[in-house]
Amino acid sequence: MNQRDTASFQNFIGGQWVSTDRQFDNINPVNGSLIGRVHEAGAAEVDAAVRAARDALAGPWGRFSVEDRVELLHAVADGIDKRFDDFLAAEIADTGKPVSLASHLDIPRGAANFRIFADVVKNVPGESFEMTTPDGGRALNYAIRVPRGVVGVICPWNLPLLLMTWKVGPALACGNTVIVKPSEETPGTATLLGEVMNEAGVPAGVYNVVHGFGPDSAGEFLTTHPHVQAITFTGETRTGEAIMRAAAQGTRPVSFELGGKNAALVFADCDFDKAVEGVARSAFANTGQVCLGTERVYVQRPLFERFVAALKTRAEALRPGDPHADGINFGPLISKQHQSKVLSYYARAKEDGATIVTGGGVPDVPRQLREGAWIEPTIWTGLRDDSTVIKDEIFGPCCHIAPFDTEEEAIALANASEYGLCTSVWTSNIGTAHRLAAAIDVGLCWINSWFLRDLRTPFGGSKASGIGREGGVHSMEFYTELRNVCVKL
Repeated sequence: MNQRDTASFQNFIGGQWVSTDRQFDNINPVNGSLIGRVHEAGAAEVDAAVRAARDALAGPWGRFSVEDRVELLHAVADGIDKRFDDFLAAEIADTGKPVSLASHLDIPRGAANFRIFADVVKNVPGESFEMTTPDGGRALNYAIRVPRGVVGVICPWNLPLLLMTWKVGPALACGNTVIVKPSEETPGTATLLGEVMNEAGVPAGVYNVVHGFGPDSAGEFLTTHPHVQAITFTGETRTGEAIMRAAAQGTRPVSFELGGKNAALVFADCDFDKAVEGVARSAFANTGQVCLGTERVYVQRPLFERFVAALKTRAEALRPGDPHADGINFGPLISKQHQSKVLSYYARAKEDGATIVTGGGVPDVPRQLREGAWIEPTIWTGLRDDSTVIKDEIFGPCCHIAPFDTEEEAIALANASEYGLCTSVWTSNIGTAHRLAAAIDVGLCWINSWFLRDLRTPFGGSKASGIGREGGVHSMEFYTELRNVCVKL
């Protein structure tokens, strides 16, 4: 069944499309229209997906060499490129993000994740040790990497294809099979990828997709299934905690990239224009729906007023509207429900005495878009450090700007959060840059940049922002287990 020709998003199990009687709506966040109906997977469908994944491991996929897997994953990447327009249409329909963003980031990275990890797995070093045995002989120890088995992949809605393939790429490169549960808000590209897997010749059961929600739905059934041997998740911290409790049964490993309340630190000696441009991107890109986004901005006092005015100009230059229209660079939030959440924080900021520099509500959009989940990019100043607006992850296009005086104060402000995903530091002083990178408790620190990623480098958060690291060899560490082989010579 070709998913492009139907408004029905079915489960993909063992290389086949599987429908269910339980269905829910997939809504376009741009205008509130119905994209299609999504078939919710129950316990039986999840169990069928696990059995298909186990059969693939015991069957043809388990006999593939590294070279075979590399060749096939390159074919999958080529398949995404070949159907670029289909993936672009599916991603925009689900998220509402502008063509300019999805065509330059989401879809290219979706293909690149397969190519890069296919190449990484060929070059992961092993280890070997020669030893003397008690009887005076010699023995050789060497380590081999073996796949963990069936991996549950639970994906977020903000970058659906990019973050799903970020996990599926290395998992398959290492020889695992996967069961993907995309967000219920964004089922399109994960479903479409099933077609590409079949077209590329990926054995049935290697890649499976089950749709649904969390509790008492596909998410819970997947994370509690005893034959799912590892779980990787990107999303909010509370959901990660629930998954971790489920994974404790059977002591199964987890890899989590969770929430963030990221800080940008702007020093008076920075390149002003580049700092404004970088913070504007980190605060407002993808309508603020980026785990690595900036919601706390701290600016050294001599630059404070000028920086606030410049960022206000940037925010007010953003153009919301039809994602396919020329010049549109700002999309809606993912749903009306999320819009209500973000607006509740906008209201709370006002209650807490914030100065609203710009925004704070819903923009005026054309009549045909008014049922969409639109929101204004918003900047505040003047809030106390203990405001929930300063402490909670909002996941919208908003930031609070506050002044600081000293380097030590900047470090303390950046670290004053339960989260520790990333930070960006804007300064021309190389000593300041290195000191802050070492002192701020985060998984990623950008100096004079933001969202600049080499996919071979470690990616992940500290504190409440996650467990483990992904990227390059670090993904291999999660998706494989080391087995020591000892040979007496």
